[in-house]
Amino acid sequence: MAAKVGPRLPKNRPPNAPPVFHLLAKPTGAICNLNCKYCFFLTKELLYPNSRFRMGDDVLEMYIKQLFESQKGPEVNIAWQGGEPTLMGLRFFKRSIELVEKFRKPGQTVLHTIQTNGTKINADWAKFFKENHFLVGLSVDGPQKMHDTYRVNKSGGGTFNRVMKGWRHLKEQDVDVNILCTLHAANADHPLEVYHFFRDEMGVNHIQFIPIIERTTEETRALAEFGWHDGSGNQRSLYKQAGDQVTARSVQPDQFGRFLITIFDEWVQRDVGKVFIQLFDVALGSWLGLHSLCIFTPTCGNALALEHNGDLYSCDHFVEPDYFLGSIKKTHMIELVASEKQRKFGQDKQDTLPRYCQACDVRFACNGGCPKDRFIQTPDGEAGLNYLCPGFKNFFHHIDHPMQIMADLLRRGRYADEVMDILAKE
Repeated sequence: MAAKVGPRLPKNRPPNAPPVFHLLAKPTGAICNLNCKYCFFLTKELLYPNSRFRMGDDVLEMYIKQLFESQKGPEVNIAWQGGEPTLMGLRFFKRSIELVEKFRKPGQTVLHTIQTNGTKINADWAKFFKENHFLVGLSVDGPQKMHDTYRVNKSGGGTFNRVMKGWRHLKEQDVDVNILCTLHAANADHPLEVYHFFRDEMGVNHIQFIPIIERTTEETRALAEFGWHDGSGNQRSLYKQAGDQVTARSVQPDQFGRFLITIFDEWVQRDVGKVFIQLFDVALGSWLGLHSLCIFTPTCGNALALEHNGDLYSCDHFVEPDYFLGSIKKTHMIELVASEKQRKFGQDKQDTLPRYCQACDVRFACNGGCPKDRFIQTPDGEAGLNYLCPGFKNFFHHIDHPMQIMADLLRRGRYADEVMDILAKE
């Protein structure tokens, strides 16, 4: 059976089309069963008044079909995020598996990923994830007190216990799990407590640390401090990447650097090859001349977001009117990804890099960072410096020696974990 609706793949692939790209699909849009105080994405509900915020079968089929038609690489990532994607129910995701098998090309392998708050995970969900080889990103902000500070339900209560219940189901089924921990005012001063909780108490070995940076203006800051959603269906205002101030919940640049440095110092002494921390792995790639994470690549534009109704946006962090590319119901996905607007979005990252960054000795590892965070001025008054620059600079300078050792080991066909013995002998 052919796809129900939707545009056909262009006869000639657009010349600017990247061979591969990453797409986050949001089947429930901004709808979530929690009310995390720092979650700006909750306000994206304002973009779609009166919507049911549920991806229909027609859009689901178009998404899967066009994604496989658009990708030239041997592996295709079917990535789900929200809001909270599990609100769609298991039937929706079982249908997505059917469509994957229908549309994938011979020789293509599929990586299924989902980012979830974990509160809806039960034995059935965990069994489904295991049977279909899902990589589950689970949002946990550290021990209970830290987690419950901002990750709250609609009534303002903590969610830690419900998340841990979901985690136990995933662990019982031996599901591959990557912990996503946001860094903010409640946990960023406690790096070892956070790290030891994940490593020793939860027993996880894959961790991502994501800095919370909530941009505001002088006019909106007081309102923003209350949170982006009041928990009863009332959004305060549409969050946009604008303003040169941040909320009190946001991590501070030096605080961010200290957090990473403190954990790195323990990790490089005892946990290399056992615990995998995304920022450390990506940094090592930079010392090898490789870039695997969009925030550190010279240009970007190959990590897009798909809304529940088929609308495509330049980036998950830029789901706002100025970065709307079009609908996959009207224009094939690959044409939108290759569009002049999207290619310019990606190239602007490099073209607007301040002179201060161009001359920086750690530019090879940073490349100015994510455009959403480049909203302060350089020491000489030029616009476009990354808010986290001092923290990143301190971190990259601090790790230079062990990174050089690990990079040299890998170039010689050795293992990076040998760095622990080398440093112990120095």
